[in-house]
Amino acid sequence: MRQNIILECVETGERLYLTSKNKRNTPERLELKKYSPKLKRKALFRETK
Repeated sequence: MRQNIILECVETGERLYLTSKNKRNTPERLELKKYSPKLKRKALFRETK
């Protein structure tokens, strides 16, 4: 029961990354540190609705 999700940067609002997660194991929103080309460094990306 995996679902595709989009990750959005907290600082810039850009939506760059597409990934999937198992809704049953992780019902809360996913937060990952990924590279942001605008900031030219790693930033926090949060799951969008």
